[in-house]
Amino acid sequence: MTLYIYNTLSGKKEEFIPIKNNRVSMYVCGPTVYDSCHIGHARSVIVFDVIARYFKKLGYNLKYIRNFTDIDDKIIKKALETKSDAKSIAEKYIKEFYRDMDALNVKRADVEPKATEHIEEIIELINKLIEKKAAYQIEGDVYFKVESFKNYGKLSGRNLEDMQAGARIDIDKRKQNPFDFALWKSAKKGEPFWTSPWGKGRPGWHIECSAMSRKYLGETFDIHGGGKDLIFPHHENEIAQSQKAFNSGFAKYWIHNGFVNINKEKMSKSLGNFLTVNDMLQKYHPDSIRLFLLSNHYRSPIDFSDENIKRADAGVEKIYSLAKRVEENNIVSKNQDAGKYFKLFCEAMNDDFNTAKGIGELFNAVKSLNKLLDEKRDSKDIITLKNDIEKISDILGILSENPSLFFEKRNYAGLKDKDVDAELIEKLISERNKARETKDWAKADEIRGKLSKMNIVLKDSADGTSWNFIN
Repeated sequence: MTLYIYNTLSGKKEEFIPIKNNRVSMYVCGPTVYDSCHIGHARSVIVFDVIARYFKKLGYNLKYIRNFTDIDDKIIKKALETKSDAKSIAEKYIKEFYRDMDALNVKRADVEPKATEHIEEIIELINKLIEKKAAYQIEGDVYFKVESFKNYGKLSGRNLEDMQAGARIDIDKRKQNPFDFALWKSAKKGEPFWTSPWGKGRPGWHIECSAMSRKYLGETFDIHGGGKDLIFPHHENEIAQSQKAFNSGFAKYWIHNGFVNINKEKMSKSLGNFLTVNDMLQKYHPDSIRLFLLSNHYRSPIDFSDENIKRADAGVEKIYSLAKRVEENNIVSKNQDAGKYFKLFCEAMNDDFNTAKGIGELFNAVKSLNKLLDEKRDSKDIITLKNDIEKISDILGILSENPSLFFEKRNYAGLKDKDVDAELIEKLISERNKARETKDWAKADEIRGKLSKMNIVLKDSADGTSWNFIN
């Protein structure tokens, strides 16, 4: 099967042909670490996590880079507001990012570089642009000359002349063109800085990704990705400075994910509809958040609402319920070729990573396996379906924990809004187990009866006693 990817640069789906046979190089813009991650950040990270997982499942040797912007105007502003320093702010939110993404079962990229650790490479690249007369220095600042790159605007479909005609008066009169952008910023009093040929300062936003992608992937690589909000100016500027500096193709395919809306409105702090990943994780299972964010095609916007996330949550419970049935029936996987539903899932993924359609095939497989288990048939199809569901789930990054543990956690969560004390339940179960050990069957039965009146059903096994809450 051939993989097709929608390339923002060409505006159409293209057959994916890697630059080097069986090797894929991918650079994705990571977060600017000045605040907690929101659900929009999570969508982008999860989309590219799934793309990375799929490439590996196809047998490609993937090198995946995702960066941290750890010096920026927003980071400096946050440091001033909190009477801290930029490094501490960046470190705090990088730690939060890892906490949130680990909880969402996001795999680490192969390299996760920070801008501040690549100042040498950034300075080298800026010098090259100055040598080529594509950049100029003014009072310690260095700007890229957009008119030096004749194809400026080709990614976003914008025309420089049209932009100039409609531009407002630029506040920095020193620039040769209002759209010239900063490669290096001179340090203001109290700001962090690094020494450069142009004086003390720090890198501009766009230059860091060109420098880091070149270091880890070379001057030309397969895929560059990020959110749609990065198409202009960030990725447009990356193309201009990289192609001008190295006379290379830079990235071959450009992939951009759509936004997350909240109840059909754009997510915004000013509207008060801003959802952090941590807040979401307090209410919903990580697999439910992943399934929700993958339930629309990655290029389309997705609307967060209680109804939509609850639908995803119900779907996750359906998958885990089946996994629990499989566990209870002692069905063991065997090495074998992919079945019908995994092939259909791959067909969907090969059409520009269509996870929405792929998830539909996952639930078709779940339905088919439940039917076979209901019929209590001894069929090799049971093993095939189990394997297909596990392979699909692994690519989607769900079904990430033991089903018994999933339902145990769910019971605790479900009891939060009910007049039932989960700690009391565990205490009673512990007392019952001790009674059984001493063969005090009357007391053990008494405790089971007490729990039954609380709508708690027990299940004893070789691994211990588990419980479920029955409405």
